[in-house]
Amino acid sequence: MPEKTLRIAVAQSTVHEDPTDPTLLRGSGAEVRDLMRRAADAGARLVHFTEGAICFPSKRVMSELGPDEIGPSDWSRADWTVLQEELDRIAALSGELRVWTVIPSVHQLPDGTRPHNSMYVVSDQGTVVARYDERMLSTTKITWMYTPGTEPVTFEVDGYRFGLALGLDVLFPELFTEYDRLDVDGVLVSYCSHIPQNEHIGVQSRGIAVTNTYWICLAAAANPDGGLESSVIDPRGNLVAEGPADGQPGIAVTDVARADVTTIGREFRSRTRDRVSS
Repeated sequence: MPEKTLRIAVAQSTVHEDPTDPTLLRGSGAEVRDLMRRAADAGARLVHFTEGAICFPSKRVMSELGPDEIGPSDWSRADWTVLQEELDRIAALSGELRVWTVIPSVHQLPDGTRPHNSMYVVSDQGTVVARYDERMLSTTKITWMYTPGTEPVTFEVDGYRFGLALGLDVLFPELFTEYDRLDVDGVLVSYCSHIPQNEHIGVQSRGIAVTNTYWICLAAAANPDGGLESSVIDPRGNLVAEGPADGQPGIAVTDVARADVTTIGREFRSRTRDRVSS
């Protein structure tokens, strides 16, 4: 009997930069939920969103000296109540639709500590079961905005194991080698940039997939000028699904399966590493 496949959806959604604006936060949440429904209608068991799907806070909006001068972020200005309400609605809809949802968001920390830039894993029962915090923060993020994470995170859906990566994590191969050693079937990468010419992120993601012989699901922002669409990449580095090429919001759906190359490649790397290190 052939092994059961897993249908996944990768979303390409609008990203706003002002977490102080409740209207924008609610608009983002509504779009996320619309794309979740579209993914469920397509039979997806898991839907994956980009960094900043609810909000990608701008360093200028958040700067206590800004917007003309960049300084420490004043997170007291963020509308944490509305942000949490939107996340709660997303979690509730996951339970209603019986789909797993991976949704990035800012994670508030106590006592005035800078928040994490995070990805929440919501089960098909509507419960947050895991959270990953971006580890490899940009200079701006580490200097003015966020507290970095420290650990890899994995979770399982219907017997498939996934790792998580966020933002500039995608530029650091060692994080993905770590997930290879954790025996994942794929890594969900959420990446957002409002600058043009992000094509290299797609190239690097394909390289990560073929180097580690596992699936990569890359969730990007809906940005017509970004040069990057959401995509799913198989263990041989082939693009098997892509979001709208015009950069508009949408989803791409495909079935994930364990290919022979995954097992063969992982066993070879494990044997070789053991030999070299002995």
